[in-house]
Amino acid sequence: MLSSLRWLALEVKYLDPAGEFYERHLDLPLAEQREAELVFDAGGTDLVLRRPSGVPRGGLHVHYAFATPPDRYDDWWERLSRRFDLTEHRFGSARSLYFYDLEGNCVEIGQRGEGDRDIAGIFEVVLEVEDLDRAEAFYTTLGLDVTNRGAERRRVRLTTGAFDLELWEPHLGLADARGGVHADVGIEAEDPTAAAERVGGQACDVEPLAEGVRVRDPDGHYVTLVP
Repeated sequence: MLSSLRWLALEVKYLDPAGEFYERHLDLPLAEQREAELVFDAGGTDLVLRRPSGVPRGGLHVHYAFATPPDRYDDWWERLSRRFDLTEHRFGSARSLYFYDLEGNCVEIGQRGEGDRDIAGIFEVVLEVEDLDRAEAFYTTLGLDVTNRGAERRRVRLTTGAFDLELWEPHLGLADARGGVHADVGIEAEDPTAAAERVGGQACDVEPLAEGVRVRDPDGHYVTLVP
């Protein structure tokens, strides 16, 4: 069984301006500074900014979504619209705004979540894949469930119940977003070894770690399963 998203890593050229962007515009607290990495606390999910100094690399042009309690959304719109050219879309009664960071990642803030924090986690990550059917088979075998598919675009949305993963064949989505390439995510798993074994025949690589198992999917994305 899979559950929450533990981290999302993004690749950046320069740590200082990238880190300042997330501290200044999104008030994310710096949780840890490592060699070639900054780790921010995004409402219980780690947002990792990583220089391209090793493998796995962080993701490039990733579209991902922060959750904010519904009553905080208008405050975010007022604040960010002073600096960014925002795009907004509605999903039923919920609204989401979109803008771009310094590295070309499409950042979404959506009305989802609860609690006292203005950013209440990351609830969606979008990955670009070459073959949608192959990618869907990999992630459903891993333990995610399909919730919907695109009618006009080649995409599929899956969930663990705690966060959503969208798989896109190459195209421009809402706000001209693109799915990320060579992304690095960490997902909590009840039994990391068993989950990794299920996809062993589909994965490019499976690597046991001191804590958990790192799996490389058929499109080169890294998924680390952690207890």
